[in-house]
Amino acid sequence: MIKCRNIILYVFLFAAFLGCKQKNENENKSGKPVIYQLVVRLFGNQNSTNKYYGSIQENGVGKLDDINDKALDSLKALGITYIWYTGILEHATMTDYSKYGIKVDDPDVVKGRAGSPYAVKDYYDVDPDLAVNVQNRMAEFQALIDRTHHHQLKAIIDFIPNHVARGYFSDAKPDSVIGFGEQDDTSVAFSPHNDFYYIPKSQFIVPRGADAGGPDFHSKLKDGKFDEHPAKATGNNVFRPDPSIDDWYETIKLNYGVDVMNGDKEYFTPLPPVWKKMRDILVFWAQKGVDGFRCDVAEMVPVAFWHWVIPQVKKVNPQIIFIAEAYTPGKYEQYLNYGGFDYLYNKVGLYDALKKLIKNDSGASVSEIDTLMHFQKKFSSHMLNFLENHDEKRIASKQFADNPFLAEPAMVVAATISNAPVMIYFGQELGEKAERAEGFGADDGKTTIFDYWGVPAVQQWTNGGKFDGGKLSERQKDLRNFYQRLLHIAGENTALYKGDYQVVRNKDFNDKQLAYLRFNGQQKILIAVNFDRKDTLKTTIQLSKNTGNTKIFKTADNLFTQEKQSIENGIAITVPPSGYEVLKLD
Repeated sequence: MIKCRNIILYVFLFAAFLGCKQKNENENKSGKPVIYQLVVRLFGNQNSTNKYYGSIQENGVGKLDDINDKALDSLKALGITYIWYTGILEHATMTDYSKYGIKVDDPDVVKGRAGSPYAVKDYYDVDPDLAVNVQNRMAEFQALIDRTHHHQLKAIIDFIPNHVARGYFSDAKPDSVIGFGEQDDTSVAFSPHNDFYYIPKSQFIVPRGADAGGPDFHSKLKDGKFDEHPAKATGNNVFRPDPSIDDWYETIKLNYGVDVMNGDKEYFTPLPPVWKKMRDILVFWAQKGVDGFRCDVAEMVPVAFWHWVIPQVKKVNPQIIFIAEAYTPGKYEQYLNYGGFDYLYNKVGLYDALKKLIKNDSGASVSEIDTLMHFQKKFSSHMLNFLENHDEKRIASKQFADNPFLAEPAMVVAATISNAPVMIYFGQELGEKAERAEGFGADDGKTTIFDYWGVPAVQQWTNGGKFDGGKLSERQKDLRNFYQRLLHIAGENTALYKGDYQVVRNKDFNDKQLAYLRFNGQQKILIAVNFDRKDTLKTTIQLSKNTGNTKIFKTADNLFTQEKQSIENGIAITVPPSGYEVLKLD
C-alpha cells in the first residue's frame, strides 16, 4: 500500500512539474523585448471632456490602479513583454496638493496644467496625480509593479538625469540624502562641487509669451515671475537668465563636473556629488522591483557617468536594462561599449528612414535601410526600433501619414529587420490621431504630455475599464490584429531575435520595395515589404542565388495569412501597395 502511494505521489509530482514547465513556456514565448510605452496619467482616463487647458477636475486623469489585471492581460495578449510606465516620478504641476503636505509649484515655470513628466520635482516620490489615495501613492506604485510581475511582464520607468524642475524640492528623500543645491556655492558660475550651474548676479526671467495654464487659469502665483536669484542654467544648456518659450525653461541643468562654458572641461576626480546622488536614486527604484530605466537625453550626461553607474545598479538586479534616448550615430558604439547601455533609440537611423517612406517623401528609398543595416551591423541588436513615442507625431495624425495602415510595411521592418527590441506607443495599434490642441502643446499631431486629456482611441479600446475593444471600429480592430500578429511573430521566431540579416536583390524591385532574409541554424524567414502606394510587387525569388545555401526548400508558410506555397521553382511573392509578406521557409 505504501509503495502504491509512493507511485501515485511520484506521478502527481511529475505531472505538476510538467504542468509548471508548460505554463512557464507559454508565459515566456518572446525572445526579444517588446515594449509598450504608456503615459499613466492618460492611459486609464475615461473622461472625454477634453477641454483646452482643462483642469484635473474637468478633464480627468488616469490612475495607477487603472492598469489592472484585465489591462495587463490584454497587453500581454498583444505580445508585449515590457511596459514603459511614463510619468511615474513626481513632477511640477499646476494642481494644488498642499493639503497633502506637498509644496505648491509656481505655475510660471510649469508647462501645461498637469506639467511635464520630465520636469521632476522629487526623484524619491510618485506623482500624486496617479494615486487614488494620494497619501498611499508609493504603495499603489508598488502594487502596480507587483501586478505587472504577476502577469510575467516587466516594468520600465523614466530616469531623467540631465535636469530637474525649477522648483525641485524632495520631501520624500531619506534623511541622510543632501538635497540638490543645498551645499552649492552660488557665487560662481561653475564648480565641480556644485549640483547646478549659475549665472551670478542675475535674476531668472520667465520667457515672454508664457501664459501659465492658459487665459482661463488663475492663481495668485501666476504673475509672470519666478524668484530664482542667482539664475540657474536651463536644462537644454541655456546659460542665460532669460531662456525662450521654446527652451526647457521649466527645468534646471544638473552639473556632472563638466565646465560646459569652457570647452567641456571635465572634473571627475573626486566624483562630483551629483554622480553619487543619481546612483542612489537609481538604486532606490531598482530595489522596488523596476526592471529597466529609459534614460532621458542620455547624451547630455557624460558617458563616463554611465560607465560608472550602470554596473553598480546591475549589482541590485543583473537583469535590469538601460535604454538611452540617444541621437548621435557617431557616439552609438561609445554609449553601448563604454557607457554600458543595453539599448539605444534607433531614431536617427531606422525611424528617420522609415518615416520618409511612410510619408512618401521625395527621394525616399529603401536603399537607406540597407545602408543603415551595414552601418549598424556590429550593434544593430542593441538599437530600440519604433515608429511612435511621446516625442514623435502620431502616424495616423494629419501631420504624419493620416492613415495608420500606410505604416504597416514600416512596422514589419521595425519588428523583423534585426534582433533588436521593438516598441509601440499606446494607441498606435489603434490608429490614434492626436487631434486638437490640448493646452501647452499645439495641434501638432502628438498626444500631450503636458495637460490632462483623454485619448479617444485608447478610450474606445478600454471601454469603460473592460479592456475588450468594445467601442473600436472594424478598421481599428483590423489594425490592432495586425500589431498583435506581428509582435508575436517577431518575438516567437528565433531567426527574428537570434538570427542574421541579408538583403535580397532582385531586378524587379523599385526603390520603394525591399526584401531580406533573417536566418539562423533553426529557421529561415523571408520578409518582403512594398512602400509603393501604386504598384504591386510581383516577382519570383530564387533563394539559393541570394544566400549560397544549397539546401532545397520545399514550402513557404505566410505567417500572417497561414497560406502555404510550394517553392521548389522559386518563391513567388505578390505584395500589394503599402503591403508586406513574411514567409517562413521549410
